[in-house]
Amino acid sequence: MRDYTPGPPVRLSPMPVLLTVKVKPGGHASMLEQQPDGSWRATLKSPPVDGKANAELVALVARHFGCPRSAVTIKAGAGSRSKRVRVEI
Repeated sequence: MRDYTPGPPVRLSPMPVLLTVKVKPGGHASMLEQQPDGSWRATLKSPPVDGKANAELVALVARHFGCPRSAVTIKAGAGSRSKRVRVEI
């Protein structure tokens, strides 16, 4: 019989998820909620100035999905209220 030598551990790559998010900046509280059609609505405290709302959106999505902020990117709509957000889960 041959001895079994295990190889290197298998590392599963993160699975990307694309979200359609409608953003409402300048709200009273930050929250992220899924709509009945499968899209998401984000209410943000930050104003849409100097990328502050986008940075808050990235942090909010990361916190909601339990991943680091580096795993969340805005793929489309950085200057718009409708955004496509990619999350590496």
